[in-house]
Amino acid sequence: MSAQNSAGIQTLLDAEREAQKIVQQAREYRTKRVRDAKSEAQKEIEDYKKQKEEEFRKFEAEHSSGYKKAEEGANKEAEVKLQDIKKAGQNKGPKVVEDLIHALADVNPEPSEKIVTKA
Repeated sequence: MSAQNSAGIQTLLDAEREAQKIVQQAREYRTKRVRDAKSEAQKEIEDYKKQKEEEFRKFEAEHSSGYKKAEEGANKEAEVKLQDIKKAGQNKGPKVVEDLIHALADVNPEPSEKIVTKA
């Protein structure tokens, strides 16, 4: 009977080792699948990011042309106004300088209204 018990124990030990191997293989497989899933997800994220960046560049290219036209128009308008200001400066500049010199040179001191009313 001891030999039969020993054989039964040995069979149980062999079955336990086999079960441990199966469990270890399952853990390794699960770990590998998790790594693969992470790398697949990362690749999908990168692809999606590239797609959205391309869509943004396309959108920006389509809509920035309107801004460029508006900017060019504003620059032309500013240039016209700048030329008008320069012409006005050339035409009226000497008169303004003459008036300033006259105002500084011909001083006519007058008493303040507050002083005049008190007297």
